[in-house]
Amino acid sequence: MRREGSPFKGLSVVAFKEAADHMASPRMHLVMLLVILTAIGSIYGAIGQIKETVGQDPFLFLRLFTTARDPLPSFMAFLGFLLPLIGIALGFDAVNGEYSRRTMSRILSQPIYRDALLAGKFLGALMVIAICLVTLWLMISGMGILLLGLPPSGEEVLRSFAFLLTSLVYSGVWLAASMLFSTLFRAPATSALAALTLWLVLTLFWGMLAPLAAGAFVPIDPFDPSTAVHQAEIAHALARLSPSTLFGEVTLALLNPATRALGIIFYSQLQGAVMGAPLPFGQSAILIWPQLASLIAGMLVVYTIAYLSFQRQEIRA
Repeated sequence: MRREGSPFKGLSVVAFKEAADHMASPRMHLVMLLVILTAIGSIYGAIGQIKETVGQDPFLFLRLFTTARDPLPSFMAFLGFLLPLIGIALGFDAVNGEYSRRTMSRILSQPIYRDALLAGKFLGALMVIAICLVTLWLMISGMGILLLGLPPSGEEVLRSFAFLLTSLVYSGVWLAASMLFSTLFRAPATSALAALTLWLVLTLFWGMLAPLAAGAFVPIDPFDPSTAVHQAEIAHALARLSPSTLFGEVTLALLNPATRALGIIFYSQLQGAVMGAPLPFGQSAILIWPQLASLIAGMLVVYTIAYLSFQRQEIRA
C-alpha cells in the first residue's frame, strides 16, 4: 500500500518522548551518577597535579582532561570506557522492548511510520547523551576555573568543544550497535549481552588480536626489514577497525596540541619539524579528520543495517 505524507512524520514526537523517558528512568540516573562521581574523582586528582606546573604549560585547561593521578586514570580514559556503556544502556531494548511490552503494533497503528519510529528512538537517546556530555563539560570547566583560577583560552575552548562532539559521535556508534542488536534479538537480555560482548572484544582484546592477525598475514622476514614495517602498518590499520582506537587517536590530537601525527612515524618525516611545538587548532582538525569521518561513517553504517533489519520484520497485533 502506498504511503502518504513524509516517511518521517512523527519523528520529533518520538524523539522527545524517548528523551523524556530516558531522562526520567532510574537506569539513566544510575549511569549518570557513576559518570559524575568518576569525573569528579579524576578531575580532582588532575587539579592536584596541574597546580604543580602552573606557568610551565600554555594549555593547562586541556590537562584537566588528560592528567591522571594514581590510582585514578584521566577523565579522557574514564569517558572512553563509560561512553559505550551509556550508549548500550540506552539502546539495547529500544526495539525489542516494544515487542516485550506488546506495544509495537499499537504505536505503528498511529500515523507514525517505521522510519520515524527507529530514527526517533535513535535521536532521542542521542539527545540525552548530548545533554549529559554538555553538563559534564560545563561542570569540568567550572571546576577548572574555580580551582585553578585561570579561564580557558579560545584555543582551549575550541579543542574541548571538538572533544565534546567527538565523544557524542563515539557514543552514537555504540548506541547504533545496541539498537542493531535490539532489532536482531527479541530478548532484551540477549541484545544487551551481545552489545557488551562486542564492546569487550573491540575495546579490551582487539589491541592484542590486531598484531596477531597482522603477523599471520605478513610474517617478518629476518633478511628483509621492510616486512616488519609492513606488518606494523597492517596491525595499525586493523586496530583502527575498533571505535575505541579511533576515539583515542582523535582525543590525543585534540587534547595534546603537541601531537603532530597519528600512526607510524619515521625519523625522516620529522626532519625540519619543531618538536614539542603545539599545532594550531586548524592543523589538528585536519589531522583528526580521517578518524572522525570513520567514526561518523561507522555510526551511519551500523544504523542503516539496523534500519534495514527493522524494515523487514513482520509486526502482528
